[in-house]
Amino acid sequence: MTARMHLPDTFISLHAYVAPGPMQSPPPPTSSVIQQPFQTSPPPAMGQPQMPPGPQLPHMSPPQSPLASMQMSGPPMSGPPMSGPPMSGHPMSGPPMSGPPMSGHPMSGHPMSGQPMSGPLMSGQPMSGQPMSGQPMAGPPMSGPPMAGMGRPFPGPPPSGPGGFQQPGLGAAGPPGYPQQAGQFGGHMAGPQPGMPGAFPGAPGGLAGPPQKKLDPDSIPSIVTSWRLIHSSKTQVIEDDQVKRGGQVYSTNIRGQVPPLVTTDFTVQDQGNASPRFMRCTTYSLPSTADLAKQCQVPLAAIIKPFANLPKNETPLYVVNHGETGPIRCNRCKAYMCPYMQFIDGGRRYQCGFCNCVNEVPVFFFQHLDHMGRRADFYERPELSLGSYEFVATLDYCKNNKLPNPPAYIFMIDVSYNNIKSGLVKLICDELKTLLENLPSEEGTESSAINVGFVTYNKVLHFYNVKSALAQPQMMVVSDTAEMFVPLLDGFLVNYQESKAVIYNLLDQIPDMFAETNESETVFVPVIQAGVEAFKAAECSGKLFIFQSSMPTAEAPGKLKNRDDKKLVNTEKEKTLFQPQKGVYEQLSKECVAQGCCVDLFLFPSQYMDIATMADVPSHTGGSVYKYNNFQASTDVYHFLRDLRKDVQKSIGFDAIMRVRTSTGFRATEFFGAVHMNNTTDVEMAAVDCDKAMTVEFKHDDALSEETGALMQCALLYTTVNGQRRLRVHNLSLNCSSQLSELYKSCETDSLINFFAKSACRAILNQPLKNVREILVNQTAHMLACYRKNCASPSAASQLILPDAMKVFPVYMNSLMKTAPLVGSTELSTDDRAHQRLLLMGMGVEDTQLLLYPRLTPLVQDKPTHTMQSLFLPAPVRCSEERLTDSGMFLLENGHSMFLWLGQASPPELIQSIFNLPSLAHLQGHMCALPELDNPLSNKVRSFIDGLIEKRPNSMKLNIVRQKDKPEMLFRQFLVEDKGLHGGASYMDFLCYVHREIRQLLT
Repeated sequence: MTARMHLPDTFISLHAYVAPGPMQSPPPPTSSVIQQPFQTSPPPAMGQPQMPPGPQLPHMSPPQSPLASMQMSGPPMSGPPMSGPPMSGHPMSGPPMSGPPMSGHPMSGHPMSGQPMSGPLMSGQPMSGQPMSGQPMAGPPMSGPPMAGMGRPFPGPPPSGPGGFQQPGLGAAGPPGYPQQAGQFGGHMAGPQPGMPGAFPGAPGGLAGPPQKKLDPDSIPSIVTSWRLIHSSKTQVIEDDQVKRGGQVYSTNIRGQVPPLVTTDFTVQDQGNASPRFMRCTTYSLPSTADLAKQCQVPLAAIIKPFANLPKNETPLYVVNHGETGPIRCNRCKAYMCPYMQFIDGGRRYQCGFCNCVNEVPVFFFQHLDHMGRRADFYERPELSLGSYEFVATLDYCKNNKLPNPPAYIFMIDVSYNNIKSGLVKLICDELKTLLENLPSEEGTESSAINVGFVTYNKVLHFYNVKSALAQPQMMVVSDTAEMFVPLLDGFLVNYQESKAVIYNLLDQIPDMFAETNESETVFVPVIQAGVEAFKAAECSGKLFIFQSSMPTAEAPGKLKNRDDKKLVNTEKEKTLFQPQKGVYEQLSKECVAQGCCVDLFLFPSQYMDIATMADVPSHTGGSVYKYNNFQASTDVYHFLRDLRKDVQKSIGFDAIMRVRTSTGFRATEFFGAVHMNNTTDVEMAAVDCDKAMTVEFKHDDALSEETGALMQCALLYTTVNGQRRLRVHNLSLNCSSQLSELYKSCETDSLINFFAKSACRAILNQPLKNVREILVNQTAHMLACYRKNCASPSAASQLILPDAMKVFPVYMNSLMKTAPLVGSTELSTDDRAHQRLLLMGMGVEDTQLLLYPRLTPLVQDKPTHTMQSLFLPAPVRCSEERLTDSGMFLLENGHSMFLWLGQASPPELIQSIFNLPSLAHLQGHMCALPELDNPLSNKVRSFIDGLIEKRPNSMKLNIVRQKDKPEMLFRQFLVEDKGLHGGASYMDFLCYVHREIRQLLT
């Protein structure tokens, strides 16, 4: 019989919802206990230090999880393989990692399989029990053995050293309501558990249940303190992270070290593991066996953002050039030289850390070893001492063994009636004159090597010759859209600096040329085909910027019909609203990826456009989709132009292929993101930019060693904006443990919710929304019940226990189920829902965190004198209506929407300072920007708003709303702790619902 390890837990009493169970032995004082507001004894502080590892927990058989059945997207698209040398020389080639076939859980390969989670603590009902007490547990903090070959980068000091459970009465098939076979739904989805409320928390109407006693919201811990940059007396887990780790240097020389939260301000010093800006994991301590992975049900995944922007105070990636020899890599598994390679035999050979193969060291790379077995040039070579770096690729890594040409940008403007009359065409042409001066370029180069081209279109396509030798641009029209071709080669894609005069001339003429058009129909697929053909002719990769305002209804390939049907919402066929139309669009995606043609789509709809289909090509080519409903130049111009500028100027790589290699014992099995997969190992992207992230799930092939840990290497082959072929390598080492307690305290909630968001967004393509929401709730309850049974301190059955490392998970999960894609409501636009689904699929951890829990900042709470005078940043508050004050001014933003909310009792002096108006009644409803006034409050508010917009990947249009005005309803749907306007439970109701399911599982 093995002992049980008690982690620091959070206890939430929920007596109003469930009958109290028998009181068990009290937990130790390391647990966080949320007392009811009227109790006299103060609650112990949350966020206690993690407990040391304990003895192995007893193994229990897991029930089958419904998540196994979330097989989501359609068949993977295929395309021509990347041409070049034989596979042995291909940068991403190499046999899969060896190891015996997996004998584990049947659902472990599924993207949403076997995952535990937990979240923020909140008390659903007043507690009637007594405060807990007990003994703290002693022991050293967890630390894994140092990584072999680890060390400091060129600056800096050297490092210090080199399934589930079976509940009583529930058979192996799992609890009532769960599918009886992993990987199948059996034709139906489990409904609420017996004895549970009939209404599902994600469904309209919220929860049924008895009336609740009112709780003091301050007694419920929250997530909002994650953004505070000043000390607060409240002890919240995310605020604690900022206080403890904010402003500090995070050195990556320790294996399995959990990084600061994404909301924390920190500086990374690369000392052998990739920065968390590039790679984050759902847990930094992998279960050592497949059985343990099934028992714990934590999803084992990494979120990889290979081109993430680095702050100015962090060192850019070093570029290693081995000349014609190229990067050094293992002969067996093809892993690239990295800090995990162990040099032996006096430095003449090295043992691969991934597959243990012994390789000869090339003569030019030889170096003697010191008395510790470390190479003398250890700190001089980035590939030996850093977690992230780049190699200059050789001809073997290029298509057709030929160095690539610099990429090109083609601007394709819809000149139909709507775009001309709205002034959009003139706006784009005027902006391009400035924008083309700032095309992206490699650091240290004087000008960009990117070539540019221009196309306008409605029912036909107009190509422009802007060769520098011409006095006037020349137009060539292609009216046969069924067989698309580019009518000119020389003069279509040109260097901007050389052809600047001709390009300016063209941009001046385009609005006038089509000023009298009456053509309202447009094509779409032929526009993308034209771009692909242009890149083929120029033998380059690149990006298409397409500006379109209506559904393509002209007779041409890809013609669409309106298939928006509100009657399908909340039915078995609702999933068809998210599924793209197949045929020509599917084939077009393959052609774009094969050519390295990325598509960015700027949409200006006034009615349904079938974004699920039109955005399918951008979503598979690494592109972005921007949408401006009912665009009006007077109110939307700055919002759109900021997006366009960011999109054109962002750091980016083209014609990319990525492979994730792992050490023996586990492997990558599922990939989520704006990517294309031709096979099971290579992730192909026509382009990858600084905002795109891929989520990769892993599963066991064999047992993992606690001594050596687990290694992963992400290798991305791409073409730079200057036309150089490079390999970008990110390495990460994790701990392995046979202790469930180690795994739970190494979890990273923000990464977990990113995984679940993408899994759910892919699931809704093939599952009814009701099923997906129920799966998410059942999975949440199942993981928390598993944690409580195996790791938590004994406590009363009436208490909801949450792992200390994952306190904020429930609020994220509840918010996820209230996002547009997962809420079945006829009040939401089908296009808006499809658009947000695609956004989520490409998001990194920081973006999903902010989208699911918007930032609500009190710029002024009571009086205009109570401003940001003494604060570096205002402290956000909980995202709930209860936090708003009648005399206050609050800013809410989630990375895509921004609202400035004004209380109805806002003092006149506040309105005068911000808007230069005598009172709130004089404020016009259409205002979308703050006037530039010369007073301290106005300057601070505008500076704060501009700073937030600049930090986010997307621009955000400012919506100014007054309390109790009709537009306030739009604002209130972002207050995610409250009951959803379009359906979805309040945070407190959700916790109570989950707790009831947990109790059912445990009894």
